[in-house]
Amino acid sequence: AVQFHNILFGDLWLCIGQSNMEWPMMKEVHYNEEIRKSNQQLLRFYNPTYAGKDIFGTKFTDSVAAMLTAEAFYKGHWQTCDSNSFKLMSAVAYYFGKQITNETNIPVGLINLAIGGAPLETFISTNTLISSKQFSGKIKRDWLVNDVLPVWIRERGKQNVGSLKNVPNDEYGNNHAFKPGFAYEAGIAQILNMPIKGVLCYQGESNAQEIGRVNEYAALSKLMIDDYRRKWKQLDLPFYFIQLSSIDTLKYKGHLWPQFRDEQRKMLQLIRNSGMVVCSDIGFRNDVHPTNKKVVGERLARWALNATYGKAIIPSGPLPIKARYENGKVIIKFQHRAMGLKTSDGGSLKGFSVDSKNEIEAKFGDGGITIFVKRKPQYVYYGWQPFSKGNLINSEALPASTFKIKVL
Repeated sequence: AVQFHNILFGDLWLCIGQSNMEWPMMKEVHYNEEIRKSNQQLLRFYNPTYAGKDIFGTKFTDSVAAMLTAEAFYKGHWQTCDSNSFKLMSAVAYYFGKQITNETNIPVGLINLAIGGAPLETFISTNTLISSKQFSGKIKRDWLVNDVLPVWIRERGKQNVGSLKNVPNDEYGNNHAFKPGFAYEAGIAQILNMPIKGVLCYQGESNAQEIGRVNEYAALSKLMIDDYRRKWKQLDLPFYFIQLSSIDTLKYKGHLWPQFRDEQRKMLQLIRNSGMVVCSDIGFRNDVHPTNKKVVGERLARWALNATYGKAIIPSGPLPIKARYENGKVIIKFQHRAMGLKTSDGGSLKGFSVDSKNEIEAKFGDGGITIFVKRKPQYVYYGWQPFSKGNLINSEALPASTFKIKVL
């Protein structure tokens, strides 16, 4: 007879993205205090390592290159959450899962397929990209010289596998974690028979450096999640994602991050049953990796607790509904106001503009935010700096999203 022990029935959440999703607990700012609370028996991880992890600026060895196949790329096993196993687990996923189990008592399994630096394209099926009128160009010729893929990921790909001869490949070039469709084949395709509760995504830095990649991101994300929903035969599969944080441009190419954050905000309308976590308030000025992942994971859990588990909890910070001009003022209305709008620092409102560059005074009033103007502006902008100055929150201390909204 075969005996099984320590079996749980619960909800599986798929975690995808790049280094901010991958970011391990041992590098998270609350790690030392969290060790004491880490024996979470209802939390299970599948947290594989992968071929080429942490190899930057140099070519892969033959042994690493040989693992660039769908079968050999990811290597890992299921673990129960304790003070040892959680060290390398995605901190965002850990805090998300812990919050869900604490609030619902439902066991949670977390499948973490995130890859540092990975573009969204690697998590999308090759066939899905080819079949898309808008995105079929991403699967033409060698991916390393394909101009409709992010420049940075092609540079990294060339460093790792560009000059190698003995690399698994196909008509679209040498295999690599960043190659369109690769993580899908190596990870997603392998678990399609396993029912999942939803998808958690923290990705975008690699797709946010050229305006063409920024402007297509919402549609590209929709293509991906629509395909997942078809493949899993769950047409309302939850999709909760994290908006890029704040960063300055002195040491990082974050010039297009305001536009990118706004593109992610648009995904809420474009993709049904989706939710977005805003974390521009915890960004580091000169580091693409904010270390406070506790806030991010717990905000992510709010969306799931509200929309998936039916809990009466505010899922989001303020999101603009409309901006209207009347009698020398622009009035902006918001959803997710909770018990009211306020500022994070108790001071006056910051971060509003009508020309995307110069800050303008904004006040609470008229059931939202009021800006006094000499003439009707075309748009109102908020948080429109790479390192956001915005301080608008709701009564749950959840920050408002970066936005650009047309004035009616």
